[in-house]
Parts: sequence; structure tokens; C-alpha cells
Amino acid sequence: ARASYCSLNLMSSLPLVSHASPDSIIAWRDDGAVTLRQFLAEIRQLVALFPAGSHLLNMCSDRYRFSVGLAAAIMAGKVSLLPSTPTPEVVRQIKAFAADVFCLTDSVPCTVDLPQLRYPVMEVTEADAFAIPQIDSKQRIAVVFTSGSAGTPQPHPKTWGALVSCVQTEALRLGLLHNAPCTIIGTVPPQHMYGFESTVLMAWHSGNALSHAQPFYPADICHALSAVPMPRMLVSSPVHLRALLDAGLALPEITRVLSATAPLSAQLAQDIEARCHAPLMEIYGSTETGQIASRRPTQTAEWQLFPGIKLIVEGDCVRACGGHVETLIAMNDMIEPITDENFLLHGRIADLVNIAGKRHSLASLNHLLNTIPGVVDGAFYMPDETGDDHITRLAACVVAPAMDAPQLLAALREHIDPVFLPRPLLFVDALPRNRTGKLPRAVLQALFQTRRARKSA
Repeated sequence: ARASYCSLNLMSSLPLVSHASPDSIIAWRDDGAVTLRQFLAEIRQLVALFPAGSHLLNMCSDRYRFSVGLAAAIMAGKVSLLPSTPTPEVVRQIKAFAADVFCLTDSVPCTVDLPQLRYPVMEVTEADAFAIPQIDSKQRIAVVFTSGSAGTPQPHPKTWGALVSCVQTEALRLGLLHNAPCTIIGTVPPQHMYGFESTVLMAWHSGNALSHAQPFYPADICHALSAVPMPRMLVSSPVHLRALLDAGLALPEITRVLSATAPLSAQLAQDIEARCHAPLMEIYGSTETGQIASRRPTQTAEWQLFPGIKLIVEGDCVRACGGHVETLIAMNDMIEPITDENFLLHGRIADLVNIAGKRHSLASLNHLLNTIPGVVDGAFYMPDETGDDHITRLAACVVAPAMDAPQLLAALREHIDPVFLPRPLLFVDALPRNRTGKLPRAVLQALFQTRRARKSA
């Protein structure tokens, strides 16, 4: 029975992009529009410069250059390795994973400890033969690594057919396939699974264009939006969207907003739609599965599965399969199926904490913390068990310039049981979130260990 759920019916080959005309606009960069003909010519130039080896680490920060590097790797039969946060330790792990890996970079200097290929200055070539490459559906084109938020980043191989199936379904769900072509502006890096699918591959396979920019700060997001023509879609995360609203800047016109990496609260979703004057959609998925569901949070709390995706409940475990998900994959979230197509999300399984017999989720606690007036950002942290008879207490790291610990604890006490009040409570100027707004557990652990070391010194 499971095998029938997990069948993926794909054509033997699929085009690199869905754009048909050589004059189709596939990207926007500082010097203007990039046509499909020019994109393919630059891919061929880069392929000719690739060194030997079957793996590359695509570190290009310019989204267009990343996309050329990705396409060139596909054409050359190389596998792109995509970690969301390329710390020195992660790079060492990647080198152990693929000894022949080299780094494609557009940064000067680049400190990645691997053989490097600098992204070249491309030549303007005369018009030549135009043909859209066809890619074997079973070709492994990438290995995407988990963020490491719950431990060591884990590799997950991705085939061309599964990825194309996923992003075409996403584009259909977002209403991008039958409207005027739009430009996709992303605040999330293309090396992250969400950014990889929604800002690069979905542009390739929905007939739309991508913006080369990777804005982070609110003013940069506004500039990136205004630099490309309407219609425009902003692909972002709750952290970036909240900062954009708090900045109070005049926003350029936006057609759609897409969010992922963490569920939005209903209030924040309403505020985003009101300020952007555009519908907001959310995507749910994981590095392991890719995107599998969506919702419009201002209209419903329920998530709707992509066509063909099934959730299989086995005791306390929920597994996803079907559609572009080629094998049964256990989900790391607490999922409550409502119908065969809809479900509710109740936080991550690893976020569930049990203190003195009382249970709560870190996601829910973080939500409560960040709704307190005066809190700019904050996160709870569950230390490792000590192994003795003492009850392990939650800790929290908070950005709240106008508050002190008694004020914050009093505000929290209004909403949560005293056993979940954070001890210690660490006030900082900013949380060290990664480029997608996530806080790996190891980073929070290091913050508190540093504090203990200073207090004992």
C-alpha cells in the first residue's frame, strides 16, 4: 500500500526552463533584463571553466550568478552542494562528504577553505544557436543540507524531476502560471531549500524572472522591489517581514507576498497584508521533503497539502509521501490531520519540553515572548539535562532595550505557568540569527555558555 503512495510519475527528461522564447526575460540585475538567450550563453561560458570533480559548493551571493552556476553544474553533470549556513565546520563536513568539491564564489575575498573558482566576467556573445537543454528527470542535481538547528546539518539529495514537479505545483498554487510574468525578489538565500525552490527553480519553471538581489535590511528590500517592474512577488520570512513592518518605510507596490521558515501569527499576517496591500501565502515543508503544503493565514489556520501528497499517521509519527516526495519521510513537526488534504501544525517535535510533568512547545513560548510590548526579538532555550535530581530550567535570550528582567518576567507570568519562566534570562543587543532568520540550537547554547564563563571568571 505504501508503494502506491510513493510513486512519482515523471517524464524521462524535462527542460532546464519553461520559458520558450529566446527573448523571454529570465532575470533582472543592475544593468537591466537578462534574456533566456543570454542566460544560456553565460551557462555555456561557465561550463567551459569548470575544473574536474563532480561536486561544487555554490557560494555566489548574487542570485543571478547563483542561478547561472546551478544551471552550469546541471549541464556539466555536477552536483551542487547547498548548506544554508556555510560555517568553517560545515565546510569541513562538506569536504568529508565530497572530497572533490570546489567552491564557486563571487566574493572577494572568499575565506572558504576549498579550491575556488571565481565567477568570471562574462563576455557578450553574438547570437548563436538557440536550444533549451533537456535534463534527465532522474539526474541528481543537488544535495541540500539541513540548517543544523537541531544538531549537525544532514545531507538530502535532490533529483531534477522531483524538484521541477514541486515548484510547478507551488507556482500553480500561488497563481503564477496563468498571469502576467512577474519578478521574484527574495530575502532568503538561494542555498537554503526554501530560497532554492521559491526564488530560483520556481522562476525557471513558471515563466517568471528572478531578481539578482539578496536584500536583508528593510531599506534594501524596498530598493530591490523598486528596481524591478511590476508585477512583483516578495519571497521572505517572518523575521524579515516583521523588521520590514517595524521600519515603517513606504513600500513599493507588491503583487504577492510569500513566507516560510516558521509559521506566521494571524496578527502578523494581517499586518503584512494591510501594509503591502497584497495577499500573503505561506509555504510549509522541509529540507527533506521540499514544499508540501500552503495556506493563506489571514483566512485559515489549516494547511492544504499539495496534490498527490499524503500524510500517513503511525502512532505518534506522521510521515509524508506521494507527489514529488519519493519515499516515506517522517516529519519533525507535531501535525494534526483534519481531512485527507488539510492539517494543523502545532510546532516541532524537538520543541516539546516537559518540566515537572508540564508540557509546552518552544515555538509557542517564543511566540508569547515576542508578542510582549517592548520585546524586539527573543528565543527560549532548553539546556541539556544535567543528570542530577534538579529540574532543568528553561532559559531565554531577549532583545528588549527598554525592559529589565523583573518587568519581562512579570509580563510572561501573565501568560505561562511559572515552571516555564526562563532562568537565566539573558539580555543582548541582537540575536545571532542566520540569513533565513533561524537560530541554531548550538548558537544559543554557545551564548549561554559564554555568559556562564564570564560570571565564573
